[in-house]
Amino acid sequence: MKILIVLSSTSQIPGSDRRTGTWLEELAGPYYTFQHAGALVTLASAQGGAAPIDPASLDDFAQTEATRRFLADDDAQQALASTVALATIQWGDYDAVFYSGGLGPVFDLAEDATSIGLIEQMNKAGRPVAAVCHGVAVLRGVVGANGKPFVDGRAVTGFSNSEEAAAHGTGVVPFLIEDEMRRLGGRYTSAADWHAYVVVDGTLVTGQNPASSVGAAQRVLELLQ
Repeated sequence: MKILIVLSSTSQIPGSDRRTGTWLEELAGPYYTFQHAGALVTLASAQGGAAPIDPASLDDFAQTEATRRFLADDDAQQALASTVALATIQWGDYDAVFYSGGLGPVFDLAEDATSIGLIEQMNKAGRPVAAVCHGVAVLRGVVGANGKPFVDGRAVTGFSNSEEAAAHGTGVVPFLIEDEMRRLGGRYTSAADWHAYVVVDGTLVTGQNPASSVGAAQRVLELLQ
């Protein structure tokens, strides 16, 4: 069982001095969930090489057992420092793909043609596609087999408008995940702010926020069983 985790290469929000990247919990939790299930995990990113971690996700409030383990794990740190460039990935080598969040994906992966193509191929092959929090932005440009937006008519979640406002992201990101999923025809739902919430529609798995990352990874494993 091989699972690809895709990360952003964006380290700074365009036009500002605010640093960003991947939210650590949304990488570390799924990383160990997949490993514990015996999966071989590959980390990829938009550009390859070292993938940035959002500094805010290193603050004490954002730490979990998985994040602390990841920061002390030499193998994990080496994988993060040498991610595979997405353009070199062969989608057929992987049983599932998982997109971690943080603000980064909104600025690169949401518009990345290689990422869009990867998701479309995985979808056609019936392989799980998962995204959590701002990682759900990667679904924005994906087209389904029917020629309509991938999320059209599908149950989906992602970082909510109220969570975005609380995190001071409104006005910073070019679009809001909740609004964009609704605009594309997605049947968007969410739980209370910061509560774990995962939605599964066929082989599409989406998680609302950092607290949903492990649950989303577990749903992927269930689909692969």
